Amino acid sequence: MPIIESTYKPSFFLKNGFVSTVYSGLIRRVKDVNQERKRIILFDGDFIDLDWSFSKEKTKKLVILLHGLEGNGQRPYMTGSAKLFNNNGFDAVCVNFRGCSGEDNLKYRSYHSGATEDLEAIITHIISEKDYSEIYLKGISLGANMILKYLGEREVLPNQIKAAVTASVPCYLYGSAKALHTFKNILYHNRFLKYLVNRLKIKQQRFKEDLSLKDLASIKTLFDFDNVYTSKAHGFKDALDYYEKCSCLQFLPYIKIPTLIINALNDSFLSPECYPVKEAKNNPNLYLEMPQHGGHVGFVDKKNVYYNEKRALEFVKDTFN
Repeated sequence: MPIIESTYKPSFFLKNGFVSTVYSGLIRRVKDVNQERKRIILFDGDFIDLDWSFSKEKTKKLVILLHGLEGNGQRPYMTGSAKLFNNNGFDAVCVNFRGCSGEDNLKYRSYHSGATEDLEAIITHIISEKDYSEIYLKGISLGANMILKYLGEREVLPNQIKAAVTASVPCYLYGSAKALHTFKNILYHNRFLKYLVNRLKIKQQRFKEDLSLKDLASIKTLFDFDNVYTSKAHGFKDALDYYEKCSCLQFLPYIKIPTLIINALNDSFLSPECYPVKEAKNNPNLYLEMPQHGGHVGFVDKKNVYYNEKRALEFVKDTFN
């Protein structure tokens, strides 16, 4: 598909990628989203918690929302989307990946960018329990990569899955990993690492045979974390093998439903490979929008409705209504 020309024009102050990213991650608040938590049991006996919110009127339309690294179903970029879709006739389910709902998951493994088996389990559960005729997927960052990989690696999708919208997508995981290890991203890097290691310390107490204290102490960077834990816990040789096999970039040519990618050009988390111009031009189902501004999940817009949230609703309505 031709590249979409973006209409996103933030205020002068929010044109700065760092400012928009930090504001959105630390300051933004979303009110009046009533969520009901439901737990589902996965194929391996582990669990995932789903936070549901509903349209005021009965509907057969659902949006499934996936968060980013160390996110959860209550992050403003999740509840903001849920609220907007609820107000426009959609039910919404905010997924909490394994271990992200405030309670450590049961297994040594947790979640990662390519864990599409968990997304498939969620979709299968919802289809078996609910009567939705239209299901849409929306993902942010890590969750966005997961959605695109899920869509591209499967020959057949459930008929109910109609379209997808993704934002701030690290399409090439190795490139994004290298970007996060640069000096300009040191604050983000250290913040992510702190939370990941603190949670891993709790897990290590239950899985001492899988992870020694020496291994834990060796984790000094996010690359170390992926090399020591993410890769080994999820069946990959090492961090590089994990990045290679789970990057959604290689799956984009095979996506068969209308799918929008919104990646800001001033997103410091993304490498040049994360702007898949060639793939979008060669796949009629793939739409790529590259705003000049927006940082990483920092598409601040009017009335606390973010540009990527507004575009997601527009894309769904333009495509199917």
